[in-house]
Amino acid sequence: MSDFAEPLARLIAEFKRLPGVGQKSAQRMAFHVMRQTRDDAERLAQTIIDVKDKLRICVTCNNISDAELCLYCRNPERDQSVVCVVEDPNNIVGIEVTRQFNGLYHVLGGAMSPLRGIGPEQLKIKSLVTRISKGDIREVIAATNPTVEGEATAVYLSKLLKPLGIKVTRIAMGVPVGSDLEFADEVTMWKAMEGRREI
Repeated sequence: MSDFAEPLARLIAEFKRLPGVGQKSAQRMAFHVMRQTRDDAERLAQTIIDVKDKLRICVTCNNISDAELCLYCRNPERDQSVVCVVEDPNNIVGIEVTRQFNGLYHVLGGAMSPLRGIGPEQLKIKSLVTRISKGDIREVIAATNPTVEGEATAVYLSKLLKPLGIKVTRIAMGVPVGSDLEFADEVTMWKAMEGRREI
């Protein structure tokens, strides 16, 4: 038997289904919603429904969009000759916060993982090759995650795209700023040493 009234218990249960949300956080969020006005609760509910009803996938890069083209693809001021390839749309946010990249994106929808049955055919690689065949792109940046799957995907892209005359680069990886070297694992240190540059 639940310690909460049934509607509140259901709301807590729904919040717990969110990634990274445990029992205590779910309870805090549910009690917050309960204390809000009805208008606030309806606005939250409508916002969630709008996310499901009004968002789609960009026809060019597979990013999340509210129109046929995402805000990056429809921005004429972005560098149309450089495409940064990421695994998922949420990876774009991490790149954009730096304000250092002004090119376009291509979302693969994951990374190659033979153990999980994900090969090149399950990813949006064919549409990337189609974009490149139009001739406007000169560089592809492989910004896949620094995992075994991400590395395999980056290597696959490099082998696939270099024969097309495209410059393929990989994002640098290594020791994060603010951390201690003693806590870095051997792969992280190896990547940091491999990606060193003159200062």
